[in-house]
This record gives sequence, C-alpha cells and structure tokens, in this order.
Amino acid sequence: MPHDTLFEVTTPLGIRVRTTESYWILIRRKHPEVEEKLDLVQETLAQPVMIRKSQEDPKVFLFYKPYVQYWICAVIKSLNEEGFIVTAYLTDKIKEGEPVWPR
Repeated sequence: MPHDTLFEVTTPLGIRVRTTESYWILIRRKHPEVEEKLDLVQETLAQPVMIRKSQEDPKVFLFYKPYVQYWICAVIKSLNEEGFIVTAYLTDKIKEGEPVWPR
C-alpha cells in the first residue's frame, strides 16, 4: 500500500477500493455527517447489504448499509478490479440504479 493510502478494502464484487487521507478530508468537508464514521464506510464497502450500479456511469457503484434510521452510502468508481471512493454520506433513501449485489 502506498504510504499516502488511508485504507484499502476489497468489496464483494472483487474490486479493491482505496482512498488517501487527503481525499478523506475532502469527503468529510462535503459530508460532515461521516466525519467519525471511517470504520463504518470501510465496513459498508466490505459488507454491504446492497450494491447498485449508477444510472449515469456504469463504472460507478453505490454501496449501502443501514445506520440508525438512515443508510450509509459509499460511492466508488471502478477501473477493472481497482477502484477509488468518490464520496460517502448518510441518506434516508436508496437511489435508483441497477441492483448488482446481492445477486
């Protein structure tokens, strides 16, 4: 793992997702509700209850896991078996998109 990498997680789709400390800071600025939820974001990527493919970009996947009365959503972009986190946030509903997991 490069020294700048904050975490790397393999998803149920076999995609290795990683992010850096500096990018995680940008995500936390945009979505302060995930500031203390790095572990939950990693868990959502590794053990989601649902994964959907984005309607706009077939290389973008949305990973969901319940959290209190919301869903935690971790969004990744995949390039073959490598991926990176685009964003993470709490939401009260699951977005439209093709369900891809569980199959």
